[in-house]
Amino acid sequence: MARDTLTGSRIRERRLILGMRQAELAREAGISASYLNLIEHNRRRIGGKLLVDIAGVLGVEPSMLSEGAEAALISTLREAAADSGVPVAELDRVDEFAGRFPGWAEVLATGHRRIATLERTVETLSDRLTHDPNLAASVHEVLSTAAAIRSTASILAETGELEPEWRDRFHKNLNEDSLRLSESSRALVNFLDEGDTSDDRRGMPQEEAEVFFQENGFHFPALEDGSAGAEQLIRTAPALTSPAARSLAQAALTQYQADARAMPLQALAQEIQANGVAPVAIARRFACGLSAVLRRLAALPEEVLGQEAGLVVCDASGTLVFRKPVTGFAMPRFGASCPLWPLYTALVHPNVPVRRNVLQQGRTAAAFDCMAVAWPQEMPDFGADPMYRAVMLILPGAKDAEDPQLVGASCRICPRQGCPARREPSILKEEF
Repeated sequence: MARDTLTGSRIRERRLILGMRQAELAREAGISASYLNLIEHNRRRIGGKLLVDIAGVLGVEPSMLSEGAEAALISTLREAAADSGVPVAELDRVDEFAGRFPGWAEVLATGHRRIATLERTVETLSDRLTHDPNLAASVHEVLSTAAAIRSTASILAETGELEPEWRDRFHKNLNEDSLRLSESSRALVNFLDEGDTSDDRRGMPQEEAEVFFQENGFHFPALEDGSAGAEQLIRTAPALTSPAARSLAQAALTQYQADARAMPLQALAQEIQANGVAPVAIARRFACGLSAVLRRLAALPEEVLGQEAGLVVCDASGTLVFRKPVTGFAMPRFGASCPLWPLYTALVHPNVPVRRNVLQQGRTAAAFDCMAVAWPQEMPDFGADPMYRAVMLILPGAKDAEDPQLVGASCRICPRQGCPARREPSILKEEF
């Protein structure tokens, strides 16, 4: 049922909320109760002065009666129904539901958004618990100190008479270990605290570099026009606090600058406007490698590329060394990503372009157009093994693709059953 034909239902719901009788509303609006009854049952269209008069009596804007629930609310309800995985026979009546019961509709929409937020939190924490070396070291310190205290306490409790010298030594050890346990526990709690209220908190070097790129939107106009170099940008970046992070950012910016010189922004924008996002054609046009084109496209402003774009780069071990997130495509913080990503298909077929329409599993399954290629970092000498890296450009869309390739974020948080590439059991059930 069209949204504009539900005006009568909304009038009736608003009247009932206010506790008004039908005859009372009809009298205030200057119409008969029988005519109002036909309006409330959507058997008579309403508009113009009569709609304004009824809206005034009900104390709402006329648009609230004629348009009903906002499009965003209805879109969220449709998304919630689609993500439930259960066939919904009344999906075509979601507008009517939102119009007649706006309060319940908002409750369902809020619940759906909260579930999605909690799922993202589970993904982040699972990835962190599995791969964060700082967390592993902190937990190990706490457990080791607790074991030392337990051992010393057992000696004091189970041994009979001890010489004063030895007893004092054990007491001293208990005091020192308890202080160490207190400090280690406090450090662990601070590390697990996801709040950003502490300016002193520092992550791993890769995290610092990612924050630096995110703060700049992964685009650096100063490198585009040559007004500044990579070293100058790094010196003035407050997010880069450690030498390791500055080294990672230096390498990425140097690569960025080389790609920008090979494909100047204005010329590249004209090429995209004329022929669309066609990486192979761009590579031929500017006489550069396909890997450079994929990196360059991901670094373009959204208004130039015409859409959002994500990027991942891995080394020969499969570890992610660079990430540019894109809405809807979950990426693990450190390595251990889904082995079905086209990124890894390209890694085992160097210099062969790979393009796949992928559908990432999860409560909100999203389709993406992924293009990947692997390239040698440098020309190897005779007798030396080449060192490859792979890059994958991620473009949202591909919703009409037939038989998309199913992928996940990482095995630990992927609900897909019977996957031949699974490395470890998932902590999520299939309904996620």
